[in-house]
Amino acid sequence: MKSIIITGASSGIGRVTATHFLAQGWRVGLIARRADALAEITHDHAVPMPCDVTDEAAVDAAFAGFGHLDVLFNNAGMFGPQTTIDQVALDAWKQVVDVNLTGMFLCARAAFRQMRQQTPRGGRIINNGSISAFTPREGSVCYTATKHGVSGLTKTLSLDGRAFDIACGQIDIGNARTDLVMDLERTRAAQGLDPLPSMAVEDVARSVFHMATLPAEANVQSMMVMATKMPHIGRG
Repeated sequence: MKSIIITGASSGIGRVTATHFLAQGWRVGLIARRADALAEITHDHAVPMPCDVTDEAAVDAAFAGFGHLDVLFNNAGMFGPQTTIDQVALDAWKQVVDVNLTGMFLCARAAFRQMRQQTPRGGRIINNGSISAFTPREGSVCYTATKHGVSGLTKTLSLDGRAFDIACGQIDIGNARTDLVMDLERTRAAQGLDPLPSMAVEDVARSVFHMATLPAEANVQSMMVMATKMPHIGRG
Protein backbone atom coordinates (compact mmCIF):
# COMPACT_ATOMS: atom_id res chain seq x y z
CA MET A 1 0.00 0.00 0.00
CA LYS A 2 1.32 3.44 -0.95
CA SER A 3 1.67 6.01 1.81
CA ILE A 4 1.55 9.79 2.03
CA ILE A 5 1.75 12.36 4.81
CA ILE A 6 -0.29 15.52 4.28
CA THR A 7 0.29 18.61 6.40
CA GLY A 8 -2.50 21.09 7.00
CA ALA A 9 -4.87 18.14 6.67
CA SER A 10 -7.63 19.42 8.95
CA SER A 11 -9.25 21.74 6.39
CA GLY A 12 -9.17 23.16 2.89
CA ILE A 13 -6.82 21.73 0.28
CA GLY A 14 -5.17 19.37 2.77
CA ARG A 15 -8.42 17.79 3.92
CA VAL A 16 -9.87 17.36 0.44
CA THR A 17 -6.58 15.93 -0.84
CA ALA A 18 -6.41 13.51 2.09
CA THR A 19 -9.94 12.29 1.34
CA HIS A 20 -9.02 11.78 -2.32
CA PHE A 21 -5.93 9.70 -1.52
CA LEU A 22 -7.85 7.61 1.01
CA ALA A 23 -10.48 6.89 -1.64
CA GLN A 24 -7.70 5.66 -3.92
CA GLY A 25 -6.49 3.15 -1.32
CA TRP A 26 -3.51 5.02 0.14
CA ARG A 27 -2.39 5.07 3.77
CA VAL A 28 -2.59 8.74 4.74
CA GLY A 29 -0.83 10.43 7.64
CA LEU A 30 -2.78 13.52 8.69
CA ILE A 31 -0.85 16.40 10.26
CA ALA A 32 -2.50 19.49 11.70
CA ARG A 33 -2.75 21.19 15.08
CA ARG A 34 -6.45 20.42 15.64
CA ALA A 35 -6.84 16.81 16.76
CA ASP A 36 -10.64 17.09 16.79
CA ALA A 37 -10.74 18.08 13.12
CA LEU A 38 -8.39 15.24 12.14
CA ALA A 39 -10.57 12.78 14.03
CA GLU A 40 -13.45 13.69 11.71
CA ILE A 41 -11.58 12.05 8.81
CA THR A 42 -12.69 8.51 9.51
CA HIS A 43 -11.10 5.76 7.41
CA ASP A 44 -9.26 2.55 8.17
CA HIS A 45 -6.13 3.88 6.45
CA ALA A 46 -6.22 7.39 7.95
CA VAL A 47 -3.49 8.02 10.55
CA PRO A 48 -4.19 11.18 12.57
CA MET A 49 -0.95 12.78 13.80
CA PRO A 50 -1.83 16.00 15.67
CA CYS A 51 1.24 18.19 15.37
CA ASP A 52 2.28 21.82 15.03
CA VAL A 53 4.53 22.02 11.95
CA THR A 54 6.62 24.71 13.65
CA ASP A 55 7.51 22.36 16.54
CA GLU A 56 10.74 20.60 15.58
CA ALA A 57 10.50 17.77 18.11
CA ALA A 58 6.84 17.09 17.35
CA VAL A 59 7.45 17.00 13.59
CA ASP A 60 10.40 14.62 13.90
CA ALA A 61 8.43 12.32 16.22
CA ALA A 62 5.40 12.24 13.91
CA PHE A 63 7.42 11.27 10.84
CA ALA A 64 9.54 8.73 12.73
CA GLY A 65 6.39 7.03 14.03
CA PHE A 66 4.66 6.82 10.64
CA GLY A 67 6.96 4.29 9.02
CA HIS A 68 7.62 3.88 5.29
CA LEU A 69 6.81 7.06 3.39
CA ASP A 70 6.27 7.31 -0.35
CA VAL A 71 5.09 10.92 -0.60
CA LEU A 72 4.94 14.10 1.48
CA PHE A 73 2.42 16.76 0.49
CA ASN A 74 3.92 19.77 2.28
CA ASN A 75 0.75 21.82 2.37
CA ALA A 76 0.31 23.66 5.68
CA GLY A 77 0.30 27.43 5.36
CA MET A 78 -1.34 30.71 6.31
CA PHE A 79 -1.91 34.05 4.59
CA GLY A 80 -1.19 36.54 7.35
CA PRO A 81 -2.14 40.22 7.49
CA GLN A 82 -3.71 41.72 4.36
CA THR A 83 -2.15 45.16 4.31
CA THR A 84 0.87 47.18 3.24
CA ILE A 85 4.26 46.48 4.80
CA ASP A 86 4.23 49.56 7.03
CA GLN A 87 1.16 48.14 8.81
CA VAL A 88 2.66 44.68 9.44
CA ALA A 89 3.86 43.96 12.98
CA LEU A 90 7.08 41.99 13.33
CA ASP A 91 5.28 39.27 15.31
CA ALA A 92 2.80 38.81 12.44
CA TRP A 93 5.67 38.53 9.95
CA LYS A 94 7.44 35.94 12.11
CA GLN A 95 4.26 33.88 12.49
CA VAL A 96 3.81 33.58 8.71
CA VAL A 97 7.50 32.76 8.20
CA ASP A 98 7.33 30.13 10.96
CA VAL A 99 4.37 28.32 9.38
CA ASN A 100 4.95 28.81 5.66
CA LEU A 101 8.71 28.45 5.52
CA THR A 102 10.15 26.99 8.72
CA GLY A 103 7.27 24.52 9.05
CA MET A 104 7.74 23.42 5.46
CA PHE A 105 11.49 23.08 6.02
CA LEU A 106 10.99 20.93 9.14
CA CYS A 107 8.53 18.59 7.41
CA ALA A 108 10.66 18.32 4.28
CA ARG A 109 13.72 17.59 6.42
CA ALA A 110 11.91 14.83 8.31
CA ALA A 111 10.56 13.31 5.08
CA PHE A 112 13.95 13.50 3.34
CA ARG A 113 15.60 11.77 6.31
CA GLN A 114 13.00 8.98 6.27
CA MET A 115 13.12 8.50 2.49
CA ARG A 116 16.90 8.43 2.43
CA GLN A 117 17.15 5.76 5.12
CA GLN A 118 14.20 3.49 4.32
CA THR A 119 14.15 0.34 2.20
CA PRO A 120 13.41 0.64 -0.65
CA ARG A 121 15.06 4.03 -0.62
CA GLY A 122 13.49 7.16 -2.07
CA GLY A 123 10.19 8.95 -2.34
CA ARG A 124 8.61 12.20 -3.45
CA ILE A 125 8.07 15.58 -1.80
CA ILE A 126 5.38 17.90 -3.18
CA ASN A 127 5.48 21.45 -1.83
CA ASN A 128 2.44 23.70 -1.95
CA GLY A 129 3.68 26.96 -3.40
CA SER A 130 1.31 29.57 -4.79
CA ILE A 131 0.71 31.75 -7.78
CA SER A 132 2.01 34.41 -5.37
CA ALA A 133 5.46 32.88 -5.92
CA PHE A 134 5.17 34.43 -9.40
CA THR A 135 2.52 37.14 -9.26
CA PRO A 136 1.49 38.56 -5.85
CA ARG A 137 -1.81 40.10 -4.95
CA GLU A 138 -2.01 43.40 -3.10
CA GLY A 139 -1.40 43.41 0.64
CA SER A 140 0.38 40.05 0.75
CA VAL A 141 3.97 40.87 1.67
CA CYS A 142 4.32 38.11 4.30
CA TYR A 143 2.64 35.40 2.25
CA THR A 144 4.36 36.31 -1.02
CA ALA A 145 7.84 36.50 0.48
CA THR A 146 7.50 33.07 2.08
CA LYS A 147 6.13 31.49 -1.10
CA HIS A 148 9.16 32.71 -3.01
CA GLY A 149 11.19 30.96 -0.32
CA VAL A 150 9.23 27.75 -0.91
CA SER A 151 10.27 27.84 -4.57
CA GLY A 152 13.92 27.95 -3.53
CA LEU A 153 13.36 25.11 -1.09
CA THR A 154 11.72 23.01 -3.81
CA LYS A 155 14.55 23.49 -6.30
CA THR A 156 17.22 22.67 -3.74
CA LEU A 157 15.42 19.54 -2.55
CA SER A 158 14.97 18.42 -6.15
CA LEU A 159 18.70 18.79 -6.75
CA ASP A 160 19.92 17.32 -3.45
CA GLY A 161 17.44 14.45 -3.60
CA ARG A 162 18.72 12.99 -6.85
CA ALA A 163 21.48 11.00 -5.18
CA PHE A 164 18.93 9.36 -2.87
CA ASP A 165 16.06 8.73 -5.32
CA ILE A 166 14.01 11.53 -3.78
CA ALA A 167 12.04 13.68 -6.24
CA CYS A 168 10.64 17.08 -5.34
CA GLY A 169 8.11 19.24 -7.17
CA GLN A 170 5.90 22.23 -6.47
CA ILE A 171 2.23 22.87 -7.12
CA ASP A 172 1.22 26.52 -7.44
CA ILE A 173 -2.47 27.00 -6.82
CA GLY A 174 -4.63 29.94 -7.78
CA ASN A 175 -8.01 30.61 -6.17
CA ALA A 176 -9.29 27.22 -5.04
CA ARG A 177 -12.40 27.71 -2.94
CA THR A 178 -10.83 27.22 0.50
CA ASP A 179 -11.54 29.12 3.71
CA LEU A 180 -8.50 31.29 2.93
CA VAL A 181 -9.88 32.35 -0.46
CA MET A 182 -13.35 32.85 1.00
CA ASP A 183 -11.83 35.16 3.64
CA LEU A 184 -10.21 37.16 0.85
CA GLU A 185 -13.56 37.31 -0.90
CA ARG A 186 -15.23 38.75 2.18
CA THR A 187 -12.50 41.36 2.46
CA ARG A 188 -12.94 42.28 -1.20
CA ALA A 189 -16.71 42.48 -0.83
CA ALA A 190 -16.31 44.85 2.12
CA GLN A 191 -14.12 47.03 -0.12
CA GLY A 192 -16.68 46.98 -2.91
CA LEU A 193 -14.48 44.87 -5.22
CA ASP A 194 -15.72 42.27 -7.70
CA PRO A 195 -15.62 38.55 -6.76
CA LEU A 196 -12.55 36.54 -7.75
CA PRO A 197 -12.79 33.71 -10.29
CA SER A 198 -12.29 30.46 -8.39
CA MET A 199 -12.23 26.68 -8.83
CA ALA A 200 -13.16 23.59 -6.85
CA VAL A 201 -10.64 22.26 -4.33
CA GLU A 202 -11.18 18.77 -5.76
CA ASP A 203 -9.40 19.90 -8.93
CA VAL A 204 -6.31 20.61 -6.84
CA ALA A 205 -6.53 17.20 -5.14
CA ARG A 206 -6.57 15.44 -8.51
CA SER A 207 -3.54 17.44 -9.60
CA VAL A 208 -1.59 16.47 -6.48
CA PHE A 209 -2.56 12.84 -7.03
CA HIS A 210 -1.20 12.97 -10.58
CA MET A 211 2.13 14.32 -9.31
CA ALA A 212 2.26 11.70 -6.57
CA THR A 213 1.57 8.70 -8.81
CA LEU A 214 4.18 9.26 -11.50
CA PRO A 215 6.84 6.55 -11.82
CA ALA A 216 10.12 7.20 -10.03
CA GLU A 217 11.86 8.16 -13.28
CA ALA A 218 9.43 11.06 -13.89
CA ASN A 219 8.73 14.22 -11.91
CA VAL A 220 6.50 17.25 -12.24
CA GLN A 221 8.96 19.94 -11.21
CA SER A 222 6.40 22.71 -11.32
CA MET A 223 2.63 22.65 -11.90
CA MET A 224 0.31 25.63 -11.88
CA VAL A 225 -3.40 24.94 -11.49
CA MET A 226 -5.68 27.93 -11.27
CA ALA A 227 -9.13 29.28 -11.92
CA THR A 228 -9.37 29.72 -15.68
CA LYS A 229 -10.37 33.38 -15.62
CA MET A 230 -8.27 34.66 -12.76
CA PRO A 231 -6.16 37.74 -13.61
CA HIS A 232 -2.73 36.14 -13.62
CA ILE A 233 -1.69 36.12 -17.28
CA GLY A 234 -1.32 39.42 -19.10
CA ARG A 235 -3.37 42.39 -17.98
CA GLY A 236 -6.61 40.37 -17.51
